[in-house]
Amino acid sequence: MIKLQIIGYLGRNAVEKQVNGRAVLNFNVAHNERYKDAQGVQQERTIWAECAMWAPNGVGPYLLQGTYVFVEGTPHLELYNTAAGTPATSLKLRVTGLKLLSGGGRSATEEKATIPDVPQPEEELRFE
Repeated sequence: MIKLQIIGYLGRNAVEKQVNGRAVLNFNVAHNERYKDAQGVQQERTIWAECAMWAPNGVGPYLLQGTYVFVEGTPHLELYNTAAGTPATSLKLRVTGLKLLSGGGRSATEEKATIPDVPQPEEELRFE
């Protein structure tokens, strides 16, 4: 099995659909790669991954454009022809793991409102 891990930003809000009675969450992640070419000039290339997460368990509302995420899963390349008729490829990822690294598109008050309060212990915890 091949496993791919990507850290990047969501390019648009996630969209949840029903496919054959099962929920799937679709979103895309961009990873920017910086490098110097043969002449020493700084270059930047963006790699996009189209992600599908089956049985997303309510994470969809948190996957907003600009959110910084870590995703992992099984990759595959899809070959297709562009509108101009030239061959191209698309990186697809069937997501098996997801971690939110930062909020995107939400204000600090909205994010705070969505995080439940965790009860604090009445006494200090001691580690002996």
